[in-house]
Amino acid sequence: MIEFPVLLDTLIQYWEFTLLFFAISILYSSVGFGGGSSYLAILALTSLAFTQIRSIALLCNIVVVIGGVTIYAKNGYYNWKKVIPLVLFSIPLAFIGGYLKISQLFFFILLGLTLLITAVFMWIPKFSIENNKEKYLKSNLKKDLFYGGFIGFISGMVGVGGGIFLAPLLHLTNWDTPKKIAATASFFILVNSIAGLLGQIKSPEFSIEWNLTLILLITVFIGGQIGTRMSIKRVSPFVLKRATAVLIAIVGLRILWKHLFL
Repeated sequence: MIEFPVLLDTLIQYWEFTLLFFAISILYSSVGFGGGSSYLAILALTSLAFTQIRSIALLCNIVVVIGGVTIYAKNGYYNWKKVIPLVLFSIPLAFIGGYLKISQLFFFILLGLTLLITAVFMWIPKFSIENNKEKYLKSNLKKDLFYGGFIGFISGMVGVGGGIFLAPLLHLTNWDTPKKIAATASFFILVNSIAGLLGQIKSPEFSIEWNLTLILLITVFIGGQIGTRMSIKRVSPFVLKRATAVLIAIVGLRILWKHLFL
């Protein structure tokens, strides 16, 4: 049972992390992402068990992107004939990835590598192809099934939605317009986060610290609502993404160094 005094004590203990989660949820939701990779990077610095870290990150992902998916759907940004193949295999494979029992060492190595790849993707200024905007390629069913399934499986194991990997790939292959790619990434994150979380819940190792989780969920919900309704005006999102990329890379390297060489 969750009690208010305990919640208050938890908030005081983790107030720095709460503020970081709030900022991240605004930034990521403004471009269609959930922020799972950055949540993991922050939680990896706490004393929480790695099984709890994955669950909290996925729950925060769900809360952030569900608002964005609703807004994108109302504005007609989903081409379901192209979206469905991407999630057809990713959903069951994300569930399997979340259910799989993995060692703490393997998790942190995988997390460190994931954070470094994420940092590279965030550092690159643009993924969209500026020329021939009207000549977007027709989706390739086999490739979409493979891309979605592979990203979904890795995402389920790590505890992210996978949008940070999918979106750059879709931009580089000229899959569709930037807005439709952002919408697709949001939906991809939502369904894979749910599937991965369900897989973790079914696992005998599932555990979660509900007091901290509740505080973070409320925090990212508010931040996500702000991010999906307004753009960042005073500080360039490009600058924020670059700063976030550096921080994620540092945490990723720190995790790899700690678990590979120490």
